[in-house]
Order: sequence, then C-alpha cells, then structure tokens
Amino acid sequence: MAFSKDVLRIDGEALATSIAATIREQVLGKLKRRGAIVGLSGGIDSSVVAGLCARAFGKEKVLGIFMPERDSSDDALTLGRMLADALGVEAITENIRGALEGIGCYSRQIDAIRTVFPKYGEGWKCKITLPSILESDRISVSQLTVQDPSGETMTARMPPEAYRQLVAATNFKQRIRKMVEYYHADRMHYAVTGTPNRLEYDQGFFVKQGDGSADFKPIAHLYKTQVYALAEVLGVPEEIRRRPPTTDTFSMPQTQEEFYFALPYDRMDLCLYGYNHGVPASEVAPVVGLTPEQVERVYKDIVSKRRTTHYGHAAPLLCEPVVLEH
Repeated sequence: MAFSKDVLRIDGEALATSIAATIREQVLGKLKRRGAIVGLSGGIDSSVVAGLCARAFGKEKVLGIFMPERDSSDDALTLGRMLADALGVEAITENIRGALEGIGCYSRQIDAIRTVFPKYGEGWKCKITLPSILESDRISVSQLTVQDPSGETMTARMPPEAYRQLVAATNFKQRIRKMVEYYHADRMHYAVTGTPNRLEYDQGFFVKQGDGSADFKPIAHLYKTQVYALAEVLGVPEEIRRRPPTTDTFSMPQTQEEFYFALPYDRMDLCLYGYNHGVPASEVAPVVGLTPEQVERVYKDIVSKRRTTHYGHAAPLLCEPVVLEH
C-alpha cells in the first residue's frame, strides 16, 4: 500500500468508545478513583481528553480546571469555558499568577533575559524559537525574541546558561498547575489526566513533574491529526478545532513549530508515522510537500529528540530493585 495521508485516518466513534471503556477500567478498576481532573487550556488536546472522560464517567464525574497566569493568551479562558459548557462538565478557575510571583518565576525569567537584552523589563514580551530544519541540518541553538513596549522586536542567540535558566523558570508554570490538579484530585478522590498526544509524548514536548505527570494519559498513542478528528465526534466546539496549536507559555504568541517541532503538526505526524513504520524518506516527501533530503533531516531530528526525551520519561532510579508484595 502506497504511503498517503490516509494512514492516519480513524473511525472516530469506534475509537472514542474504545478509549472511554479503557480509561473507565483504568481509573475505576485499577486506580480505584471516582472520576477525573482535567486541566483545560482551550486547546485541542485537553478538550478531547475532557470529552473522553465525560463519555467514560459521565459529565458529573469530571472537573475541569482553568489555570491562567500573567502570560496566558486572551482567548484560552474563553475557549476553555466554551468547551466546559459544550460538554456540561463543572469547571473552576484557579489563577496561578500569585503562586508564580511568589516562587520567583517571572523575576527569574527577567534575570535570564537581561543577560541577552539588558533593557528588558515591564511592558516587554518574549518567546524562544529554534532555526528552521528545512534549509540545513539544525543546530539546536535557541534564539530569544523580545518585543519592547513600542512594538519593536529584536532576536539574538541565547547562551546555554541563560537558556537553561529561562526554561527552568518557565517550567514553574506547568509544575504549579499540576500541583493544583493534584490538590483537587486528592480532595475529590479523582485521578489526574495527562493530555499529551503521541507527537508530544514521543518527542518530549512536556515538563517532567509538570504536564508530564499524570495518573493516566488517554491520547498518548494518538497522532495530533487523529486527536483533531476525534474532537468533532466528541462535540468539541468548532472554534477550538480551528485554533492552531500554540505553546501559550511565553508572553509573545508562539507556535509549537517555532518553539519545538520541525514542522506543523499535520506534516510532522506523517513524518513520525513514516519513521515509525520504516517508510523511506523518498516516499514520505511528496505526501508532505518536502524533498527527500528535508524528510531525512526531520527523521534525524526525531531520533535526536528521542534521546533527550529519555530523561523526561525516566522513573526515579533505585540502587537495587524493591519488590512490593501484593
């Protein structure tokens, strides 16, 4: 069978029914929890996970949580509420800005940015980007783009120390959110959901002990293209289904492509599928609109990210195995 976009085609209704049955057995049977906590971002992944949980447990056993902070996009909360209304699930808002200020998230970010742009301060915005992989083999040197209050933008390479500090400070956001989710899970005897799709789970687009932490991850086996297809079946509002994937992490608008992935999700999905199934780059190339050489670069990037992702997936190391008696 020739390689085509059809390799990612799904029977949405059958898949939704199957996943709902599985997570019901996992949460009620194995974890012995009564329902699910879902952090709602207004994005496609958390929306689909919420829809699957509502189907699995009933809408009354799902709690959605909005967790905005200073840099959250204006429409994230609006779309999240739209999703909760469409599904009929309860949703609450926990603004985490105060917690982030208290722990020094924003001040530590500013300190790191000022090593590159000393004038950075109140009213400025920023984002991190990677160079394109399509023109030549990418050297993973991150670039920092800032925008001053007048709207002027400037970009410069980040020294490794500054980059690590900026990312470390920013990761407080995902980790604080997960703490909030587990607070509500503990008080309600619910399980915490994880929302990564296959592309994010495979390539390490998550924060360890942040959004990478969960009791179950119901869409980690699904390519993002398939998540979008599932969204319509689950009743996710069209406004969310039309929204391009974003990081919603830094103060400047930013796509997942420019921050982390080599390509937009639809082409990245096909390249990842091709690599996973041993499809030559020459067969994938015409389907995704790239040259074979460019697909080979994407394949190399997939392998490189899997190496660095190992730490994110790794469980705590023990000096000797500890057998727990049943």
